[in-house]
Amino acid sequence: MKSFSRRDFLSLAAALPAFSSIRTLISSSDEAFLENLSFRAFLFFSEHSDPHTGLVLDRVRTNGDKIRGRNLEAASVALTGFGLTAMCIASDRRWMDPNQLRERVRATLRHFAYDQEHVQGWYYHFVNRKSGERVWNSELSTIDTALLLAGVLTAQQYYRDDDEIFRLASAIYERVDFGWMLDKQTGLLHMGWRPETGFLRAEWTAYDEQAILYVLGIGSPAFAIPARSWYRFDRPVIENFGYRVVGRGPLFTHQYSQAWLDLAGLRDGPPFGIDYFHNSVAATYAHRAYCLSLRSIYPNYSENLWGITASDSDIGYLIWGDPLSRRDVDGTVVPCAAGGSLMFAPEICLPALRYMHEQFGRYVYGRYGFADAFHPLTLWVDPDVVGIDVGIMLLSAENLRSRRVWRWFNRSPYIKRATQQLFQSY
Repeated sequence: MKSFSRRDFLSLAAALPAFSSIRTLISSSDEAFLENLSFRAFLFFSEHSDPHTGLVLDRVRTNGDKIRGRNLEAASVALTGFGLTAMCIASDRRWMDPNQLRERVRATLRHFAYDQEHVQGWYYHFVNRKSGERVWNSELSTIDTALLLAGVLTAQQYYRDDDEIFRLASAIYERVDFGWMLDKQTGLLHMGWRPETGFLRAEWTAYDEQAILYVLGIGSPAFAIPARSWYRFDRPVIENFGYRVVGRGPLFTHQYSQAWLDLAGLRDGPPFGIDYFHNSVAATYAHRAYCLSLRSIYPNYSENLWGITASDSDIGYLIWGDPLSRRDVDGTVVPCAAGGSLMFAPEICLPALRYMHEQFGRYVYGRYGFADAFHPLTLWVDPDVVGIDVGIMLLSAENLRSRRVWRWFNRSPYIKRATQQLFQSY
């Protein structure tokens, strides 16, 4: 298996803009655009999280209407992690009365500490927004629980002067039995468990969106997994369009964990020695190059109009954007592909979002920001927004603008302990 050397990453760091210099490129008009986009994203969480449970609808119409049928009250547990973080951002930016936001966070943590069904601390992927009951026979999901915990610890650190919030957050995190989900033979975490069939056969075997799951497991104060588990999953190296990137998944796999984990300037130990922040920068540039390589087939793609990641399409939800495959690609643009990488490469992502807004805003920009996906030539526009795609844009934009989410989450002593075991500065 190929792996990056330190020289590879130092070369990459020299070739791509440094975060500290990128921050100075944001103009006042850029700030105004990001403020508008971010507030609209927060509005989604404000309007579609239940005030008693904190659970957030998985998706709604772009105008704010609920989706009828089987999706009417379906909520994503992972999305509640984004929602808790959104409440902290909104409080700091005074988009809403901070006292009201504090009480909404408190109500959410009380629900998860006392009422939400769990097994060994793990939560079901999809549940009813009002009752918390499992829906669609969904699995206990390790990654969705991890993204929830990311929001829980963010809220704990933001409200660390509030004894009850701090205590509730600790209780939710401390009871998650990471060892129960760890396959003792492979040293890898299972992707989930169902009461009907037991552990899912699928494990986190290759680099994907699971970094935050392993960091949380290694940092757990009660049920920690060994640090060596971090080195058990593969790091496939993709060489494409002049870039070398660890991981062959869509862009969201490079974004979700680092929406909370601040890994800039860090690399893990041997045998990998990877700087995952610069890896995500490279993945963003490589993805734009991938889209541009398709211009002979889809002439709408350009330097400022690009981006495909897991999203809706006009034939349904697709996990598309594999950098080595053109499967299902039809010229659709997914705004959260660029939006979720604002914290990595704003010099290419911000112009892309602004171009989408300026050229197609009357069709694709609404109450909660961008529709989940659209086709620039046919003018097909997704009638929905998908919460997790709204959430990644909000957190990525906030990290670019202020680094707040990174700062809050990474001052948790549990996260510090894990990152100190796994990463070193250079």
